[in-house]
Amino acid sequence: MAEVNKETMEFLTERYLLVKERIEAVIWEKNLIGAFHGFFHKTAGFLLKLVEEWDFVGSEAYGRASLQELRERNHALYAPALADTYEESFLNPAFAVKSLGETYGQLLSFLACEMFAAIPCVFERDLFGLTIRMELFVEIYNAFCYSWEEERGLPKKEAVRDILYWFVSDYQDAACEQRIGEQLGVISGVADSLVRESDLCDLRYLYRYGEYVTEEEERLAAYLNGLPEEEIRRIADTFTEGYRIGFEVTGKDLGKKKTAAVYYQAGFERLVRQAAINFEKLGLKTILFRSAASALNGKSLNKSGFYGHSCNRQFEYDHSEDAAIYLDKAYVNRRLDALKTSYEKYKEQAAVYGGPAVIEVFGEKPFAPVVKKENCRLNEKQQKLQAEYKTASGELVNRYIKGEERSFTIIAFPAPAVGEQFEAIFNETLKINTLDYTLYQGLQQTLIDALNKAEFVDIKGMNGNRTDLRIALHELSEPEKETNFENCVADVNIPVGEVFTSPRLKGTNGILHVKRVFLNELEYRDLEVELRDGMTQTYTCGNFDSAEEGTRYVREHVLYHHEALPLGEFAIGTNTAAYVMARRFGIEDKLPILIAEKTGPHFALGDTCYSHAEEVPVYNPDGKEIVARDNEISLLRKVDAGKAYFNCHTDITIPYDELGELTAVCRDGSRIPLLAEGRFVLKGLEVLNGPLEEL
Repeated sequence: MAEVNKETMEFLTERYLLVKERIEAVIWEKNLIGAFHGFFHKTAGFLLKLVEEWDFVGSEAYGRASLQELRERNHALYAPALADTYEESFLNPAFAVKSLGETYGQLLSFLACEMFAAIPCVFERDLFGLTIRMELFVEIYNAFCYSWEEERGLPKKEAVRDILYWFVSDYQDAACEQRIGEQLGVISGVADSLVRESDLCDLRYLYRYGEYVTEEEERLAAYLNGLPEEEIRRIADTFTEGYRIGFEVTGKDLGKKKTAAVYYQAGFERLVRQAAINFEKLGLKTILFRSAASALNGKSLNKSGFYGHSCNRQFEYDHSEDAAIYLDKAYVNRRLDALKTSYEKYKEQAAVYGGPAVIEVFGEKPFAPVVKKENCRLNEKQQKLQAEYKTASGELVNRYIKGEERSFTIIAFPAPAVGEQFEAIFNETLKINTLDYTLYQGLQQTLIDALNKAEFVDIKGMNGNRTDLRIALHELSEPEKETNFENCVADVNIPVGEVFTSPRLKGTNGILHVKRVFLNELEYRDLEVELRDGMTQTYTCGNFDSAEEGTRYVREHVLYHHEALPLGEFAIGTNTAAYVMARRFGIEDKLPILIAEKTGPHFALGDTCYSHAEEVPVYNPDGKEIVARDNEISLLRKVDAGKAYFNCHTDITIPYDELGELTAVCRDGSRIPLLAEGRFVLKGLEVLNGPLEEL
């Protein structure tokens, strides 16, 4: 919670005590009947549980509590969303609509969800965040009571919606300032002291985040605690060195930066602590902030910051479009104004922010959501507004955290949920993350030398894969000094293993198809995208009986509500060791994109890899400049930046065993086969087939 003066805190405490007293009264009142009484009574009970937890966390008993007591309290807080109770929870829109009717079900389920989002407030000691949500509950409860008492009826739907709308709108200034302050390290939260000061062998620390914690996180933390110190340092060194090299290879000055944010899941604290030590040696303070949980601070399915175990991915999916309740042009303008004001306030901190260092986790059971008619869904106008907001907010952020000056790095490790062979898979992943940098650099240069002769690349699928694509490449005016493809080893994207380019859109045509893929933890079966001059034309997947529903699913979660996206990247993954590891352990469906993209050719829909930094010269180790940093869409920034960027980039990989042909087509019509039937056939790349032969 941001610092507040004594007078403000006294006023806030008074508000809190008053609203607490009112909610305590709700438990005994019988002003409403039937399901509405049940909803308000149950939600009031949950809020009083938060009040009890607030008092407990602030007491001496909190420090003395046993691990078992903290477990029980944690699971009791998250109980309404857990799978075994969710079906009959008002957090579930389907249950809420069934119980409360179509008029109020969605709205009150959103209200319950926003009350649920107050859990982190308790552990961050954010009295303001807790109080305003309790006040929102009371305001809506009073609206129902007044209508019933005065008119023996219920309030108008629009009246209830307006209360929710103005809550989200009116608190944007405070919410944005708090969120951006956390992201830039101005406001410290609970994670900072937990990671730096806790006895990490005492697993009670995991429950002090206020995130949902399971045996998985305990097992992960215990496993990392058991690794030798030199092993932890080796992992952390790979991670932070990748971050440093990311600045170096792009010619960006790390010396201008003072902060770096680490994103991670609970359980990785020992690694995060060592990474923070490494960053300090680079002159960087480590920022740790919580992933967004509320509509006020922009929650989404994609987590950024630190987070706990998902209490229920279906619950998260069910509320992923709750913005349909309040998203209109006025709200978008309000939020953009709040963002601008907040970044202007923290512009000095924004200027020295280096970017995120991300520890991804994989291993959870693949998730295919149930799409419910009761869920909130953005209409076409709102979808367009959402896309426009993302573009405008991305442009605004880039003014303060300049793309040409920032960088990032990402590394991935398995969680215990990956299976009984967790430790073996972790060790194999560690080997993959630390593969020989120079070996792959040389192999990939051989591949790039062949690709630089090409005008097009032809890609065709096999074994049921219907891909039939021609990718157009930029013409090199000075081939002795220029290259189309970046030789990507272990810097920003760990592990090693890809060469990539921004394709020329005109002339890029055909069908991209994968039989099964997981993107941002969502499953897609028979995902098919048609490209015409590098832009998406049609798209669908086979997840649903209805082709229309499949198209909507792809539009929502791959195109992010844009009418069309360009092909921002074409790459060839070379990490056959990662591919074989996944096959050997049977975890292909659990790999994160970070590793999966290295296990075959991949294609990214959205912005290029050089988004917002196209003017920064980038060179391969052989000294050649990578000139394919733009495409016809990103070049629009010179006349209208609002049309140049989409602020999304989703990689879709064709695995080797679905790849029939990948051939470089030269300007004279000659063809250079690079891969055929899932194997590298270009001379000099034979070593990459070695791991594949193990299969």
